[in-house]
Amino acid sequence: MTASEQPPPSTRRRLSAIVALIAIVVLAVLVIDILIGNFIYVVIGIAGLALAFAGAWWLATEQSLRRIAGIGSIVAGFAIMVVMAVLAAADDASATLHIVALAVVLAIATGCARYALVSDLHALDRKRESVRPTRPVLICNPKSGGGKVEKFGLVSAASELGVETIVLGPDDDLEQLARDAVAHGADCLGMAGGDGSQALVASVAIEHDIPFVCISAGTRNHFALDLGLDRDDPRQGLRAFRDAVARHVDYATVNGRLFVNNVSLGIYATIVQEESYRAEKAQTVATMLPKLLGRDAKPFDLQFTTPTGQDVDGAYLILVSNNPYAASAGLDAATRRRLDTGQLGVIAVSTSTAAETVDLLTRSAIGLRKTSPFWHEFTTDSFEIRSRTGTVFTGIDGEALEMPTPLRFDSHPKGLHLLVPSGNRAVAERRKARDVRLGAIVDIARGRTPRM
Repeated sequence: MTASEQPPPSTRRRLSAIVALIAIVVLAVLVIDILIGNFIYVVIGIAGLALAFAGAWWLATEQSLRRIAGIGSIVAGFAIMVVMAVLAAADDASATLHIVALAVVLAIATGCARYALVSDLHALDRKRESVRPTRPVLICNPKSGGGKVEKFGLVSAASELGVETIVLGPDDDLEQLARDAVAHGADCLGMAGGDGSQALVASVAIEHDIPFVCISAGTRNHFALDLGLDRDDPRQGLRAFRDAVARHVDYATVNGRLFVNNVSLGIYATIVQEESYRAEKAQTVATMLPKLLGRDAKPFDLQFTTPTGQDVDGAYLILVSNNPYAASAGLDAATRRRLDTGQLGVIAVSTSTAAETVDLLTRSAIGLRKTSPFWHEFTTDSFEIRSRTGTVFTGIDGEALEMPTPLRFDSHPKGLHLLVPSGNRAVAERRKARDVRLGAIVDIARGRTPRM
């Protein structure tokens, strides 16, 4: 249903939006009042924060004695921040009242905004349009997630639902197994495994225009998380084979290869290429960071052009995601609130010195990240990354690869047909509502359908 076809917001939603707007104004006034009353403490506290970040940078990128100096800087920076907080509280007799007032107004603003933005969830549950495939096939990776397939009895549970299961062997080709399943009549493909396996089997489902079922049997299951599926008990996902509703979400490609989460380049993509990374992650990172980011490190051979026409060269971190991540503090930080925007999210860091990095980290900590010339964050439906050498290391949904450049990224809006358990669409709407945008709240307050 398009925005023009949706009914206007109800009176209750309009009132909630109006209350949310009033609360936002009050919240801004309270914050400004606190900052003005404690200006000197805030400034010195930010300086302490910068000192702590500088120490963290030295600790990560230097060796021997310089690392010890980094530890000392971290301790000193945090000590300054604690002292400033104590002095500010002692100097302001109404500090506790201010904090309580902030918490109450923030709760009102958040609660009313969420109520105004979330459509009728019960109506979504009633509008189930239940779908049940006739010949579903579930491919299981027994090693994924430390053996979740066996731990949760997914093979037997799927068989009880009439789902054919295929257990991936050590010498099997996953893509070929999926293709063979379709050739033998499968009208739905499911994958119980990690994100890389999910993307591979999903690509076969898309190619043959059949639905896909995601079973969260991997280690981190980022795709399942952002879909709003149960990551703690993958058996819950099996309900999609029996009592499902359809969802259409975006997928993205890099040089034609499908990914459901993201593609990373630069420091992370280089580290995961190391054979030691899988067995000893922390030790590998600690060993390689000084080589990659230290004073003698060479800039990464990565170039791109932003939508505004700015040319960026040498970024040491680039993340291109299938829909943008919530790059902010909060319970859903580093997750995607939506998977149907039709946009790629791009985040890149292009600092070249320790001072530039500390400046960026400090700005980020106080909510001014986007004012830094070394932080690049934008959305686009297509994107290109270049390199002078003609190849780059990449991490595609956690899989380490070396790929030829240029890398061409494209978003494919609502191109992936999913079957999900009943109730998942309501969960998706709740996730969308976390993206509280002032424009949408104003629209609802005026009695208009918000531009989501």
